[in-house]
Amino acid sequence: MCNVCGCGDSRIEGHSHEHSHDHSHDDHHHPHQHNDHHHAVTDVPQSVVIHHHYHHQGDVHHHVHYTLPVGAMPQQATHGHHHEHETNHQHQHQHSHDHAHDGDNHHTHHQPERLNSGDLHYGKGEAEVHVAGVSQRQLLTLEMDILGNNNQLAAHNREHFIENQQLVLNLVSSPGSGKTTLLTETLMQLKDHCACAVIEGDQQTTNDADRIRATSVPAIQVNTGKGCHLDAQMIHDAYHQLAINQPGFLFIENVGNLVCPASFDLGEASKVAILSVTEGEDKPLKYPNMFAAADLMIINKIDLLPYVDVNIDDCVANARKVNPEIQVIKLSAKTGEGMDAWLNWLTENRQQL
Repeated sequence: MCNVCGCGDSRIEGHSHEHSHDHSHDDHHHPHQHNDHHHAVTDVPQSVVIHHHYHHQGDVHHHVHYTLPVGAMPQQATHGHHHEHETNHQHQHQHSHDHAHDGDNHHTHHQPERLNSGDLHYGKGEAEVHVAGVSQRQLLTLEMDILGNNNQLAAHNREHFIENQQLVLNLVSSPGSGKTTLLTETLMQLKDHCACAVIEGDQQTTNDADRIRATSVPAIQVNTGKGCHLDAQMIHDAYHQLAINQPGFLFIENVGNLVCPASFDLGEASKVAILSVTEGEDKPLKYPNMFAAADLMIINKIDLLPYVDVNIDDCVANARKVNPEIQVIKLSAKTGEGMDAWLNWLTENRQQL
């Protein structure tokens, strides 16, 4: 779970760091005041950073930083990251600690909640992540708070999408699976029949958003910086920046990553996992959370099957070991083979809105 990934410097095209706007609807009107929580800590207004630090093995420092709104309790931390560094200790420590001296002036620092070997789960504990100096219970609490805040905003996003009769899909995959090529080909087929828009997620550049805009479909780029996924706040801000309210499709192309995006609800109707045949048939078993969260798996680049050593039937079977209900479409965005099945799936799911 990505609760310490450093997702602190995202940028949305045309979006200021601080803004307020009103959302007007047929049935209700409600103002919003936003503080942008996805910029560097120094940019976060009305917040404080809590530093948990401890020392071990000589001069190695470990720090965990949580960002809290002013007045919040510690369990309401919204972001966190961890880093370590070495120093020569050329400064005086301003905190109290016990010293055990021997002939070599060796220092032992005693800190509360010292970890023991049973806490070093390396992804196998309750929180399914390991951070030096932070217990599984602390990580689990932080994870629940982050996801709880995200899910509240995702529910708010979903209200907008349903009100505007938009089928919103979260496209997730590894880098290089062919997401953007599939998306551009899909838009070329759909754009003359209904409204379409795209929110693009990448760490840097506007390359993919530029490719989408070349199809005459509106798109906005979200650059996540060090962040490895999109979250509901980013989608909320980008959606209102796009200012789209026509019935149709909104495609969210997530950052290339099969881990963290699995945990973050954006308000979408479905996650669509895109898997290239070049990635091998065991990918669903290696990244089970993503395929468990997806309603549809697209096996892309089937035009390459004669040139790769992969068994597609085994790939489908592995996905269904993780998620027995997952639907599967095999296609090639390059040749067009199988695209009709994908377009039919889109139409059928939009009709169910």
